[in-house]
Amino acid sequence: MKRSFSETIAGFSPLPWALAQGGTLIFVFTALVLMVFSAIRPETAGAVRAMASDVFSPALTTINEPIQDTAAFLRNLSGLTDLQAQNARLMEENARLREWYQTAMVLDAENKSLRDLLNVTPDPQNRYITARILSDSNGAFMRSVTVSAGTGNGVKKGQAVLAGDGLVGRVVEAGQKISRVLLLTDVNSRVPVLLENSLQHAILAGNNSDTAELLHLPSDTRVENGTRLITSGQGGIFPYGVPVGKVVTDKAGDMRVVLFAEISNLLHVRIIDRPDDPNLLRAAGG
Repeated sequence: MKRSFSETIAGFSPLPWALAQGGTLIFVFTALVLMVFSAIRPETAGAVRAMASDVFSPALTTINEPIQDTAAFLRNLSGLTDLQAQNARLMEENARLREWYQTAMVLDAENKSLRDLLNVTPDPQNRYITARILSDSNGAFMRSVTVSAGTGNGVKKGQAVLAGDGLVGRVVEAGQKISRVLLLTDVNSRVPVLLENSLQHAILAGNNSDTAELLHLPSDTRVENGTRLITSGQGGIFPYGVPVGKVVTDKAGDMRVVLFAEISNLLHVRIIDRPDDPNLLRAAGG
C-alpha cells in the first residue's frame, strides 16, 4: 500500500505528524494575534519589534558579515580590473607619445640642418643639389660619407660638397641615385686654400683625424692663431671663397686646422653643380 507524501514526511519527522500540524496551527494563531495586537496597540508592537531586533541583531550581523565581505571583494575586483585596463591604455598612449616625440626631434634636427645649409652662399650662378647623409665610413684608412643623390639628380664626380658652416669635401663616386663624398679629414684629401689675412696659398691636407694640417706653406709665413682659411679656387675643382676652417696654434707652436663644418654631425649637405666647363671636368677627373 502506497504512502502519501504527507505520511512520508511525517515518517522522517522527529515529531509525530499530528504534533507537527498542531505546531503549525500555533504559529499561525500567534501571527494572527500579533497582527491584531499591533493594529490595536501599535506602540506596544513597536516595543516588541525593537526587543526582537535586539535579540536577533547579533545573529543578523553574523550572517550579514560574509555577504558584505563578498560584496566588497567583488567591488575591489571590478575596480582592479578597471585600473588594469586604464593602466594598459596609459602605457599604450605613453608609447605613442614617445614615438611622436622622437619623430618631432628628428624633424627638428633635419629642419635645423637644412636651415644651416643657407649659411654658406658662394657664387649665386651655381646650382645646388641638397642630399641627405645615408652612411659614413670613418675608419682608420678612409673618411667618407654616402649621400642620397646621384647622376640622376645632376651629381658628377669632382663636385664640391658644403655643409652649413663650410666646405665638407668632394664627390669621388657618383651612381644613379647615390654618391660617395671624400671628406676633408681623409688622408687622401687635398684642397687649395688661402689664408685670409695674408692671402698666402697653401694646401689643406687631411690626416684621418678630426682636424687637418697645412702643407706647402712657406716657412717665413706669419700665421696668427685663429686665421681663417677659404678655398683659393686653384685647380678648378673647388670654387673660390668657400669657408674651410681656422688655424689653431698650441703652446708648442704646432699648427692645426679646425674645420668650420661639423663633419661628425652631418645630416644634409649641398653639392655645388657648377656650369659645364671642359677644363673643370678634366681637372675634376684627374
